[in-house]
Amino acid sequence: MCFGLGSSQECISQSAVKTKFEQHTIRAKQIIDTVKNIMDAINVAAAEKRVLSMEEREDQKDRLDFVRNQLNVLTEDTKEKIKRVTEEVENKVSSAMTDEICRLSVLVDEFYSDFHPSPQVLKLYKTELNKHIEDGLGKNLADRCSSEVNESMHQSQQEIIENLKPLLPSGAQNQLHLLIPCRKFDLSYDLNCHSLCADFQEDIMFHFSLGWTSLVNRFLGPKHAQRVLLGLADPNLQIPRPLATTLSAASLPAATPEKTSPDDFMVPLIWKTVGWKLISLSLSMYGLLYLYERLTWTTKAKERAFKQQFVNYATEKLQMIVSLTSANCSHQVQQEMATTFARLCQQVDVTQKNLEKEIARLSKEIDQLENIQSHSKQLR
Repeated sequence: MCFGLGSSQECISQSAVKTKFEQHTIRAKQIIDTVKNIMDAINVAAAEKRVLSMEEREDQKDRLDFVRNQLNVLTEDTKEKIKRVTEEVENKVSSAMTDEICRLSVLVDEFYSDFHPSPQVLKLYKTELNKHIEDGLGKNLADRCSSEVNESMHQSQQEIIENLKPLLPSGAQNQLHLLIPCRKFDLSYDLNCHSLCADFQEDIMFHFSLGWTSLVNRFLGPKHAQRVLLGLADPNLQIPRPLATTLSAASLPAATPEKTSPDDFMVPLIWKTVGWKLISLSLSMYGLLYLYERLTWTTKAKERAFKQQFVNYATEKLQMIVSLTSANCSHQVQQEMATTFARLCQQVDVTQKNLEKEIARLSKEIDQLENIQSHSKQLR
C-alpha cells in the first residue's frame, strides 16, 4: 500500500514501469539465453569440427609422407630393375651380333647383283652390298633379340606400373592405358655399313697361286711379305746373309789324294740326264697350272674374290662396333623404361600436390574454427 500523496505517486510510477518494461525485460532475457545457447552450440560444433579436421589433416600428412617415402623406395627399385634389363639387353645383342658376324660369309654369298670390274659398276655393287648386309644383319638381330627384349621390357614395365599404381590419383588409375599406351618397342641397331666399309679397297687383279708374291704372302703373312717384297725391290736394302761355312783352300792343310772310282763319274752323268727331264716336267706343269688359273680367272672368279675380301674387311670392322651397338641398344631400352617411369612419377606428383592442397585447406579451416571458438566464447 502506498500512504500519502508522495508515496502514491511513487507507487503509480513503479507500477507503470513494471507494467511497461517487464515484458521487454523478460523477452531480452530470453533472447540472451537463446544467444548463449547458440554460442554454446557454435562453440561445441566448432570444437568437434576442428577435432575432425585436425584428424583428417593428420591422415593426409601421413598419406603424403607414405607417398613420398614409397616413391623414393620405388625409384631405387626401378633404377635397379632398369639396370638389370639394360645389362641383359646389352649382353644378348653383343652375343647375337658376334654370332652373326661369324656367319657374314653366308649373308654375302646370298647377295646377287650385276658384277663387273669397271669402277662405275663396282661402286654401285659396293653400295648395294652394304645395304644388303645392313638389312640382313638388322633383320637377323631383330629375329634373335627384339622379341625377347620386348617381352623382358614389357614385364618390367608392368611391374613398375603395379608398384606405382596405389600412389596415383584415382582418375589416373582408371586411365593407365592412355597414360602408358601398350605399343611394340622396336630396337634400332644402326649398323651404318656404308660408312663403316667406305674405305674398302678390293684387289681383283690376277695373282698366280705359285707366283713369288703369292708364295711369300702365304708363308710369311701380308705384313712380313710386304717387308720382304719391298726389300727385294730396293737394291740398297741390306739383307742379312748366312756366314760362309767353308774356308778358303789356302787356309786348309793339303788334302791327301784319294782314289776315284767309276761311280764318281756315273752319278753326275745320271743326275744330269734325269735332272733336266725333271726340270722340264716341272716347268711344263708350272706353265699348265698358270694357264689353267689364268683361264679360270673369269668375272665370276673375280666376284668370289671380291666377296671374300669384303667379308674379311667387314668382319674386322663390324667386330670393332659390337660393344658400341650393344650399348646403343641397351640405351634405347633404358630410355623407353625411364620414360614410362617418368610419366608415372608425373601422376604421383599430382597426388602429392593434391594432398598438399588438401592439407593447406584443412589448416586454413582449422584456423577459422579456432577463431569461431574464440569469438563464440567471448559472445557467450
